Amino acid sequence: MGGVFGVARKTDCVGDLFYGTDYLSHLGTRRGGMAVAGPSGFTRKIHNLESSYFRTQFEPDLGLFSGNMGIGVISDTDAQPMVFSSHLGRFALVTVGKITNIDTLAQKAHSTRYAFSESSAGKINPTEIVAMLISAEESFESGILAVQEKLKGSCTFILMTEKGIYGCRDLLGRTPLILGQRDGGYAFSSESSAFVNLGYEPVRDLGPGEAIFISPTGWEDRIPAKEPMQVCSFLWVYYGYPSSSYEGINVEAFRYRCGAAMAAKDTVPADFAAGIPDSGIGHAVGYANARGIPYQRPIVKYTPTWPRSFMPQNQKTRSLVARMKLIPNRSLIEGKSMVLMDDSIVRGTQLADNARVLCAYGARHVHMRVACPALIFPCEFLNFSSSRSSLELIGRKAILALEGDEAMDLHRYANAADPKNKAMTAWIQQRMELTSLQFQALEDLVTAIGLPKEKLCTHCWDGSGFGF
Repeated sequence: MGGVFGVARKTDCVGDLFYGTDYLSHLGTRRGGMAVAGPSGFTRKIHNLESSYFRTQFEPDLGLFSGNMGIGVISDTDAQPMVFSSHLGRFALVTVGKITNIDTLAQKAHSTRYAFSESSAGKINPTEIVAMLISAEESFESGILAVQEKLKGSCTFILMTEKGIYGCRDLLGRTPLILGQRDGGYAFSSESSAFVNLGYEPVRDLGPGEAIFISPTGWEDRIPAKEPMQVCSFLWVYYGYPSSSYEGINVEAFRYRCGAAMAAKDTVPADFAAGIPDSGIGHAVGYANARGIPYQRPIVKYTPTWPRSFMPQNQKTRSLVARMKLIPNRSLIEGKSMVLMDDSIVRGTQLADNARVLCAYGARHVHMRVACPALIFPCEFLNFSSSRSSLELIGRKAILALEGDEAMDLHRYANAADPKNKAMTAWIQQRMELTSLQFQALEDLVTAIGLPKEKLCTHCWDGSGFGF
């Protein structure tokens, strides 16, 4: 997914920028970067994060930065921030999202003899596309509106000029951006949790398509919010840090409600409930509390040296990381019946490995409960599952096996009450060698979040949504 942070202070901003960006590390996969506006202009550094962490990579560079405005990014795609010189003046840019019509925009630019740097492994950097659209207009505000008008998909970005910083949420509000304030400074962040230890208080979430301008002395709304909104539901299910809130709804509190909703429909006998670390834990705590059974940790995560399992781009390496970082505890497993909760099943590779390990360690029953419906449609907006064809999703594998081809009426499989959905679930259960398997019903997920469904993007589960 990726995350962005921006800060404008009356005094030096480098410490706040460094730690604020580091607090977004759970959102990114590949690169991190910072740019600071100081007396001598813009200073920028970018590092690869696939084999090390943001703080480790950037701490030796901190002495290179000096200034009272800066932007940072944890990116799952491209090298950022990028710095540009234009008729509007110099500016730096960080982006998060997915531009689905990037090839069309690039071809149109090529027809006007525009050249791209191709700094992203031979591909056009989406951040450069955004900068091109901004620079073609008569002001930064009109450039931001041009980005919203011409891009398809989703793009939230922070734009730092020589006078201040624009925070711009994507047109349908799929990715969050929060304004924060403290004595002598203002900030933008993809996660409200990044503010807490830096002394910032969240002011409010930016609305869909809204642009706010901050400087060391204040903030003002430059482009008002629009309607409608379709914020990504997966933020609460998986991406979000437990202490973060989006649209006023806390991530961990949602996960308790989500687990409780599954418990309300479940009567399977179990000695305890457990969660796959990390994002399955909150769901499992909610489930255990609602059912009145113990919460235990038969699987613990080894964090000191192993990175996030979705970081490495090679599937063999991803599988190795996923296996090595989770350590089973035989004393809590042998002879026990457990309800095991996870946030989602994507390919099913990790879940199958976990189930086999639990059985090998003597688990009597493994009842799997998944905090969201089965993924049937690849994400079109946030680079989640961007490297996967639809048939790599476990839900689509099941449908192909049951139908013999790609079924046209996929929406029946998205309906928890439909027999086709139940057949898909049974196929996945058998394939994963689980005692039982249940997915969260979409309506219960929406209720647990607490926003109207029309304000949520649920495309990966039911194919709904707009704004391609």
